[in-house]
Order: sequence, then structure tokens, then C-alpha cells
Amino acid sequence: MDKLRVDKWLWAARFFKTRGVALEAIKGGKVELNGFKPKPSKTLSVGDKLKITQVHRQVEVTVLVVSDKRGSAEQALTLYQLDNEVLNQRKPTADMALVGYREKGAGRPTKRDRRKIDDFYS
Repeated sequence: MDKLRVDKWLWAARFFKTRGVALEAIKGGKVELNGFKPKPSKTLSVGDKLKITQVHRQVEVTVLVVSDKRGSAEQALTLYQLDNEVLNQRKPTADMALVGYREKGAGRPTKRDRRKIDDFYS
């Protein structure tokens, strides 16, 4: 197999859980193929560069193998070479604190916290 649709390859390489999600990411401009925003039906081949933006990270990869078979995570790693990865771990901003933002793992607000939030909004 020399060429394959971008959405099929992204699904097979396990960047997205379903082909539909991969399709929406491509349509939404979250994927770049060799510096251009492709259509989902655009074909990719070995040596192409992809830049993929996801909620939690942004990765740049080079295609090593073109395959439309979705295998295990170990098999998916053989389909590409990871060139760059940037994790998106943002800190809460000041305006998030005003609306009652809580750190992950802090749990639900207590009864006292809920009263303070209600008082703040009333």
C-alpha cells in the first residue's frame, strides 16, 4: 500500500478513537499535512509530515508506514516517528477562580463552599 486517506491513517495510528472523530478533526483544521490543511480524502504517503493538535497535546510526526489496519498501541507506534510533542497543561486563570473553578482532584464543593458561591452570585 503506497497511499492512504489521511483520516484512515490517523485512526489506524491511534491518534483518534474513531474515523469519525478523525474526520471532524481534519475538517476543523486540527491536522496539517506537509504544512497545508488537507481534506479528509487527501492521500498521504511515506515520508509525509503531519502536525496534529489535540485537546491535551500537539504532535508532529513523520509517516513511516502506510497502513489502514488498526492494531495494538505497540503496532501503532511503528507507523510513525515522533518528531515533536508539546503537552497542553494549562494553569487556571484568574477569571476561572471567580466562577468557582476547582483544581482537579479537589472534589465537590462542600456545603459551606456552595453557600459562598451562591452568595457571590446573588
